Amino acid sequence: MSDHADKPEHFTIEKRILVAMRKTLGNIVKDVTPSSSALKSPLSDATVEDIKMCFGLISAREQEIAKEAGVELNERPQYPDSKQKSNVVSLDSLSKTSNSAHNTSDKES
Repeated sequence: MSDHADKPEHFTIEKRILVAMRKTLGNIVKDVTPSSSALKSPLSDATVEDIKMCFGLISAREQEIAKEAGVELNERPQYPDSKQKSNVVSLDSLSKTSNSAHNTSDKES
């Protein structure tokens, strides 16, 4: 490991580089992907495999950086059609509900 790797600012720069590479590579893939599934991709099978390998290497290095920094990576992609694990409830709706329940219990007494 080089002496630069021990410095947090090195990880910050490296992380920014990895994020930029991931975004750029992803955008290239999106830009060359045909709009119709009937059309063939302009990328060769070998290029597709190389791109997958690059994404894997970027991900592996991001995990190494996180591990060295003592950060757990539990991030998972969020898809619009996937079931949410949490449910956000407005505090206003709770106060209205509890006031209604409270007023009802006062009338019963």
